[in-house]
Amino acid sequence: MRTRAALFTVMAAAFAAGCGGNQNAVQQETPAAPQFGFAAVPDEKGGLDITGPYEVVPDWPKPLSAMPGHEGWSWGSVQGIFAENPNRVYVVQRGELPVMQRPAARAIRDIGPSLSFPVGQVPFRNASQGPASSPPGAGGPGADPDDPKQQWQGRMGIDARWEHTIVVLNAAGDVVEGWTQWDKMMRRPHAVYVNPWDAEKHVWIVDDHSHAIFKMTNDGKTIVQTIGTPNEKGNDGAHFNRPTFMAFLPDSSFFVSDGYNGNRVAKFDKDGKFVWTSGELGEPGGKETRPGYFNTVHGIAADPVTRRVYVSDRSNRRIQVLDGDSGKVVDWWPVGTQTNLQFLIVPADRSGVWGFADTTAKIAKWDFNGKLLYSWGVLGDFPGSFLNMHGASTDQEGNLYTVEVGGGRAQKFRPRAGANPAYLVGPPVYAAWK
Repeated sequence: MRTRAALFTVMAAAFAAGCGGNQNAVQQETPAAPQFGFAAVPDEKGGLDITGPYEVVPDWPKPLSAMPGHEGWSWGSVQGIFAENPNRVYVVQRGELPVMQRPAARAIRDIGPSLSFPVGQVPFRNASQGPASSPPGAGGPGADPDDPKQQWQGRMGIDARWEHTIVVLNAAGDVVEGWTQWDKMMRRPHAVYVNPWDAEKHVWIVDDHSHAIFKMTNDGKTIVQTIGTPNEKGNDGAHFNRPTFMAFLPDSSFFVSDGYNGNRVAKFDKDGKFVWTSGELGEPGGKETRPGYFNTVHGIAADPVTRRVYVSDRSNRRIQVLDGDSGKVVDWWPVGTQTNLQFLIVPADRSGVWGFADTTAKIAKWDFNGKLLYSWGVLGDFPGSFLNMHGASTDQEGNLYTVEVGGGRAQKFRPRAGANPAYLVGPPVYAAWK
């Protein structure tokens, strides 16, 4: 017993000696306060940056069902958005869809065992995918707008209706203008722009099924120019094959990503005269790594200083960078094997290249050499989440606007108090007007 007691005493003494500076040891093991972090609001405690450096503006836009004659109808697949200013925001969409409440889950045994619809945590309706979603069908890369087998299979007036393809919203989210006079002409409006170096603020509508781009007066009453040959596909200076987006330079020359079925970028001068084309058809299956070869040419943005053009080579999961004067590829970088990169912005502050992706529901910032600097975004249908982001814009007050083809909505975000300015998508260029 004495031996055991002595041993215990020795062990206790050794423990006490080892922990003689116990208080100091605990202090040494406590991690030092971090010197930097990645939070959108640096002084905030906790949080997950669900909406990054922004907060969602509630009830923007107002539901279409609030408009007279639109009871029971909502936004369709919303394709494009451009903020001329906070009180004049252009939106293009593929018609309207009926208002629906989330249905109760039920088994769908006629399709297969252990299946039910809807499932939790994801939107119950995709406004863009499915035989009876937003018209007109034939939407994916390679789809033929003129193939009867690929046309929309819904019931017009029940599953959807082709109205209000172009609208203008105010700061409160009210529809203040509906350019319904163009509904019959629009086949699949894909994007909307105002050239920031155009003092007359013409509005440009890209319609990929029409293979054309329409330049309109600011009030939308008159088409003053058409780029491409409407309803005729091609691959030359007078034809497109389902164009997608545009980008402008300070001299008002512009670039067109062409596009869903084309595999090139086309440049035009300030008068709309064809200048050059750049790009060839890449190897299918997302395997292409050669510069200058494209599969699904989608988002596009131009740096007004360097005149470099950043292009989403969407199916190849990369950004290719062109010299804006020659069309030569000068750089490229991958954006992730699961990233379907839809839209690009180079803001006026030249803070980087901002990308908007649908499958990963992310808004990402790269520097001009392709280094990832920050990203945020989550999948869902609650305010601030995303389903198939497709377009974006910013305004003079720092607000960010996004649209979703799958989610069937537009959203407006305002900067959070104390947000790190480096994480905010910078303002657009407003060179010729305010």
